[in-house]
Amino acid sequence: MLLTVDVGNTQVALGMFDHEELVGHWRVSTNPEATFDEARWQLVGILGADGFSQSDIRGVAISSVVPAMTTAFRQVAPHLTSGRIVVVEPGVKTGMSIEIDNPREVGADRIVNSLAARETYGFPVVVVDFGTSTNFDVVGAEGSYIGGAIAPGLEISTNALISRTAALRKVEFSPPRSVIGKGTVEAIQSGGLYGHAGLVDGIMERIAAEFDEPVTRVATGGLASTIVPHCSSVETVDPYLTLEGLRIIFEHNQEAE
Repeated sequence: MLLTVDVGNTQVALGMFDHEELVGHWRVSTNPEATFDEARWQLVGILGADGFSQSDIRGVAISSVVPAMTTAFRQVAPHLTSGRIVVVEPGVKTGMSIEIDNPREVGADRIVNSLAARETYGFPVVVVDFGTSTNFDVVGAEGSYIGGAIAPGLEISTNALISRTAALRKVEFSPPRSVIGKGTVEAIQSGGLYGHAGLVDGIMERIAAEFDEPVTRVATGGLASTIVPHCSSVETVDPYLTLEGLRIIFEHNQEAE
């Protein structure tokens, strides 16, 4: 089996694949302060709780936007498998051309998402990933990664608002009774949720307007299921898109040997 690890700024998404089938998936909080032993035993504990053992793992694929966690998982991986370890970084085979000014500055998660969307849904395609930031990534009509947009995520935007205003407080990200909030909590929910949905629709439509053909729109990330129901521009939610992209990259690099 293949263990896939996607390290984001807020959460780590884990997936276990039996060939092309995702047979296990988990999310844990990102902890850049975790020691090698903490990271190792957390992984072993999570996998063991669902009946997986280290002997099941034939390889590990890792993408990370947190340098300290990249180092930690790079060190832990050889203790989980004797098979191949693939870390998504410059030089790793993806099979997709990166056509932007400086390809090295694209986050690993953005490349992984774009590749998975291209292989799964065709192209041109736009992926919006709802995480700490809200990332829009575009695979063009020729199948190459051509760029995207980055906006503050829903949580970080709301937290910034609350931290700079004495009378406001954290709220649950659920739809208020109406867009016109009848109190402070509902007003924050309306502005945050519908405002972010409007941001997504606005950017999606501007991206689509730059193409002469229909563009597929796919959403992923931890907050996708919360925000997408209020968007008019997103066709599909694929919660495991990044994990699937890691599986594809691992297989590409197996073939490259």
